[in-house]
Amino acid sequence: MTAAPPSTAKLRKRRRRNRRIIVLSVLAVLAIAGWYKYAHKPEELISVETAKVTRRDLTETVLANGRIQPILQVMINPEVAGEIIELPVKEGQSVKKGDLLVQIRPDNYLAVKNSAEASHLSAIAGRDQAQEELGKAEADFKRNAELFKSKLIAENVYTDFKTALAVARLHVQSAEHLANQARFALDQANADLTKTTIVAPVDGTVIRLKSQLGERVLGTSFNMGTEIMTIAQLDEMEARVDIGEMDIVLIKEGQNVRLEVDPFKDRKFKGTVSAVANASKNSSSQSPASTSSSQPQEAPKFEVRIRVLDKETFRPGMSVTAEIETRSRQNAITVPIQSVTTRLPKPGAPPAKPEGKSSGPVKPIEVVFAREGDHVKMVPVKTGISDSDYFEITEGLSEGQEIVTGGYKAISKDLEDGKKVKFGADAKTGK
Repeated sequence: MTAAPPSTAKLRKRRRRNRRIIVLSVLAVLAIAGWYKYAHKPEELISVETAKVTRRDLTETVLANGRIQPILQVMINPEVAGEIIELPVKEGQSVKKGDLLVQIRPDNYLAVKNSAEASHLSAIAGRDQAQEELGKAEADFKRNAELFKSKLIAENVYTDFKTALAVARLHVQSAEHLANQARFALDQANADLTKTTIVAPVDGTVIRLKSQLGERVLGTSFNMGTEIMTIAQLDEMEARVDIGEMDIVLIKEGQNVRLEVDPFKDRKFKGTVSAVANASKNSSSQSPASTSSSQPQEAPKFEVRIRVLDKETFRPGMSVTAEIETRSRQNAITVPIQSVTTRLPKPGAPPAKPEGKSSGPVKPIEVVFAREGDHVKMVPVKTGISDSDYFEITEGLSEGQEIVTGGYKAISKDLEDGKKVKFGADAKTGK
C-alpha cells in the first residue's frame, strides 16, 4: 500500500522555507566577506606637511583701534552769562592767541562795575574820615591824659576821652573793612566785565563751533557752562586707542607704534606711546551695586595715547588702527603658529608643577609633533612671545628639527605620539 502524495499547500510551504534559508545563507556569506575585507584593509595614513625649526627675529605686537585727536584742544566756555553780540570766527578758521572769539553783551556788567566803583569811592571817603577822627581822638586823649596825670581834670573826664579814642579806633577798623569789601566787589565787577570778551588762549583752528550770534549762554558758575567752540592745534596729533585688560600690562610709554589711518590706507605712520591710563574708562560706572546685578558687565578698556611722529593733514575723529610693539627677541628659535597645539601629557611624564603643588584634573600642555622616520613624536614645548605668524620656542626644540605644520585637523585632533603618517615630498624650510 503506497503513501499518499503531499498536498499542493504543503509543497508551496516547503519551497518558501527552502528559499528563505538560501537567501539568509547568501547574506551571511556576504557579511562575512565584507567584514574580512574591512578587517584586512590597509590603514589609510594621514597626510601632513612639515617645515624646519628656524631662527628669526620676532616682535610681539598688540593691535588696537581708536581715533585721531589733537594733542592740545581747548574747549571755550564763557565764565559769565549773557547774550553773544559778536562771533567773528567760523568753523575751520585759524586763529592766533589773543584774537577775539566771542563778545558777550557787557551792559549789565558795566553797570555793576560803575556801581561798585561808586561804592568803593564812598567807602574810601568813609575810611579817610574815620582815620581823621581817630587822629583827633588820639590828640585829645594824649592832652587830657597829661592833665589827668597832673590832677587838673576829673577822672570821669579822662575816662570819656579814653572811651572816645576806643570808639574812634573801632570806627577805623569798620571803615577799613567796608573799604576792603568795596575793593573786592570792584575787582570782581572789573573781572566779570573783562570776561565778557573772550579771546583765543592759543594758536590753533576752530574745529567745532556750537553757538551762534544772539544766543544766550551760561557761565561756568552754572555747572560747566555753555560750550561755545573748541580750538585745537592740528599740527600735533595723537591716536587715542582702547586696550583690553589682558594686554594693557604689556603697554609702556616710549614703545614704538605703527599706525594705519583709514583715509590713508596705502601708508603706515610712525608713532610712540606717550601715555597709558592707570584706570579703565568704565571703572567709575562699575559700582558695587551694579556689579552685583545679573546684567553682563562691559569688559574693562584702558585708554592709551600715541603721539603721531609723521606730519600729515589728519582730521580729528579719523579712525586709526595701532600696532604697538611690546616685546622683541633677536635670533629666537621659532615655529609656525599653526604647529603648536595642546594635548594631555603622556602617562608617566613629569608634572608641569612640582609634586604636591598640583591639584584637580590633568591640564593639557603645549606640544609640537616632530618627524621621526615615518612617524611623528609628540614633543612638549614652552612658548615665549609671538608675532602674527610664528611662536618663539624657549624649551623643547632645537634649530633644524623637522616638525609638522599642517593640516590643521591633523595637528589639532588626529595626530598622536608615535603615529605613522604620510609626509610631503620635501620638507619646507619655513623661511
